Amino acid sequence: MATVKEFSVEEKLSSVLRLQKIDSKLDGIQVLKGELPIEVKDLEDEIAGLNTRLHHIEDEVAGMQDFITSKRNAIKESEALIKKYEKQQDNVKNSREFEAITKEVEMQQLEIKLSEKHIKDANEEIRDKGRVLENARKAIADKETNLKHKKGELEKIVAETEKEENAIRKESEEARTKVEPRLLAAYEKIRTNYRNGLAVVTVSRDACGGCFNAIPPQRQAEIRQRKKIIVCEHCGRILVDNDLEASVTI
Repeated sequence: MATVKEFSVEEKLSSVLRLQKIDSKLDGIQVLKGELPIEVKDLEDEIAGLNTRLHHIEDEVAGMQDFITSKRNAIKESEALIKKYEKQQDNVKNSREFEAITKEVEMQQLEIKLSEKHIKDANEEIRDKGRVLENARKAIADKETNLKHKKGELEKIVAETEKEENAIRKESEEARTKVEPRLLAAYEKIRTNYRNGLAVVTVSRDACGGCFNAIPPQRQAEIRQRKKIIVCEHCGRILVDNDLEASVTI
């Protein structure tokens, strides 16, 4: 039966420190990209939102134009009815019929005035919407120009770093296979807690290289002995001595 090799603490620290150095190189490429990926995504989302709003307003304008058309048709119908009623007035038999027809004419005249008011109000609203549309289109054009510029910058950086980044990613994947599983899980968890991605740090000037809190002399001696994995009691990062740091290369 094959035996599983037990790694010493020093070997475990060396493997996770090497992984940290590789991942830090990857982090450096992400720093080079800066906030560009986030800015590009935000601009794309903003443009999509503005386009949705634009289409919504355009639909509203189209609806108002249909409404105006219906009111103009209503005016034509009322005018036709008025002509019809006026002809009927010439043939009435008594004053009661005349008054009834006169009321119908007045009713249609009121309908015309009401339709004209609706048309006027709708045209004013269309003008207001037109100004909103103009501003939205200008905002979209400005953001699309900015997006094109940001994408150009990002694509240039990606083109310059893609080969190197892919190689480092492969190296990082291979290095992960050589880190003890529980230590790797702890390393990944610590990395996600800090924006700089540092999970393994040295003791520098008697302080943690991650949070800069003081490390007691006795603790520093234990770190140099490499007999157990020691983490900073303040930030939880894995601590290594400077000699080990210098001996681990990538």
